[in-house]
Amino acid sequence: MFSKRLKELRNQKGIYQKELAEVLGVSRPTITQYEQGKRNPDTDMLNKIADYFEVSVDYLLGRTNKKNEMAKLEKIAPKGTLELLNEEELEFLLEIANDNQRQVLLRESRGLTDSDLAKAIKIIKAFAEEEDK
Repeated sequence: MFSKRLKELRNQKGIYQKELAEVLGVSRPTITQYEQGKRNPDTDMLNKIADYFEVSVDYLLGRTNKKNEMAKLEKIAPKGTLELLNEEELEFLLEIANDNQRQVLLRESRGLTDSDLAKAIKIIKAFAEEEDK
């Protein structure tokens, strides 16, 4: 899956293997081998590739089809807050990103500590669940 995703991302960005190789500090044949599935990058290189294309490592490895949900979440809440939330709460936060009324609640809480903001998100989620009943 990695080889396919890498080639897709490179093509979507409209760059040649040589350009990607220069950005990542490797040779063009290395990129060719990655794209042909003949070689896999080490962890550091995997992170570099993910950062360059602004996608998650999980996306590159085929573990998710969502390209960059963490980047989207980091625009809504600080990384420290995100680390305090479970997967279900993170998914809820993604929903908030698409709901203008709920976004207002987060904008008003910018002065909170990571811990307090995480608690606020949990409370908002609980209220939302009550509304859905």
